[in-house]
Amino acid sequence: MNRTVVERKSDREFVATRTFDAPARIVFEAWRRPELFKQWWVPASADLSLLSCEMDVRTGGKYRLVFRHPAFDEPMAFFGTYTEVTPHERIVWTNEESDQGAVTTVTFEENAGRTQVTLRELYPTAAALDEALAGSAEALPQQFAQLDELLAGGS
Repeated sequence: MNRTVVERKSDREFVATRTFDAPARIVFEAWRRPELFKQWWVPASADLSLLSCEMDVRTGGKYRLVFRHPAFDEPMAFFGTYTEVTPHERIVWTNEESDQGAVTTVTFEENAGRTQVTLRELYPTAAALDEALAGSAEALPQQFAQLDELLAGGS
């Protein structure tokens, strides 16, 4: 069974890794295509609904994800810009919804038909990282497990 490892690397950065039993081109598509991305991105245990998912995954493209949580009256939007996209290898994006947003880098390294995904998030402050890790440490393993299930289903 594949396991997700989430580690704090510095006072402003954390890294999550997991190996998937699929080639990099297939795993990359699950991050690039909105119809696939929305099947695995929201952790099943989270009390969130993904209302909209707009993604133009290319260098200079934009994304906007809108969520609803029952504790909040208004939907929450997360958005930013893809600053680097190398098909089947790397995606880098900004998180622009606040001045405490991270720069996220995801790499895809294939070996013998399996792909190691490494997600790095670099925050502007240690406090922003602390806040992010409070949710990410639980959410990312669930998200990556859901991605694993999607990939196993052959989508």
